[in-house]
Amino acid sequence: MTPTFLLVHGDREYLRAPGEELQTDLGVLTVPDDAEPGDRLETHLGDEFVVRDPRGPDLFDHFERTGAPMMPRDIGLVVGFTGAAAGDRVLDAGTGTGVLAAYLGRLDADVVTYERDAEFAEVARENMRLAGVAETVDVRTGDVLESMGTLVDGPGFDILTLDTEDAPAVVRRAPDLLVSGGFVVVYSPFVEGSRAAVEAAADAGLTDVTTHETIQRRMKFDDRGSRPDTRGVGHTGYLTVARWE
Repeated sequence: MTPTFLLVHGDREYLRAPGEELQTDLGVLTVPDDAEPGDRLETHLGDEFVVRDPRGPDLFDHFERTGAPMMPRDIGLVVGFTGAAAGDRVLDAGTGTGVLAAYLGRLDADVVTYERDAEFAEVARENMRLAGVAETVDVRTGDVLESMGTLVDGPGFDILTLDTEDAPAVVRRAPDLLVSGGFVVVYSPFVEGSRAAVEAAADAGLTDVTTHETIQRRMKFDDRGSRPDTRGVGHTGYLTVARWE
């Protein structure tokens, strides 16, 4: 698969593949076919761009968005709570922009992700290409509940991640989907959604059920002293985690 590079000049960043052209007020350049991270490319006006391999946070900033994506801090908690690793089989529902699926794919997990909106799914597929995980992340258009029969007949999943309004209904089917010891994680912007997921997990006989609010505050240091930055919103949502026996 053709790699995608991040071209950086100061606070400017652009995603381009080898052979593609970059046009800015700093000039024009074409990414060479043999470009490598660390190379410095000059525009026709003499300004330099540094070539980098894009990392997860870079992709979060540069993916085409079809809604509010899961924040990197939430994704970090998903990975930490489940121990997601290379070779894991992950079923994801509510692809959206595809940030979570891309992060998991870059861990070398095999991801099947469902998105109901066909246009959103097509954007997610292009984002997977940019992330270099199009071969390990299968973006499917459709409803995961309607596809349950096919999924249940296949091998079990190690992790089930849900960012959909009908997540509780899917959680109730988790025992049919997960391998023994597998995890389910539900992301919800509202605490009512988390409560419904907790109740569904209890109905399904899942164990180790916990819910966590995700909050992160950036620190500010200046001549007057040190304290959390008062700008921005530290809260993003709620993560409910449960495990199949």
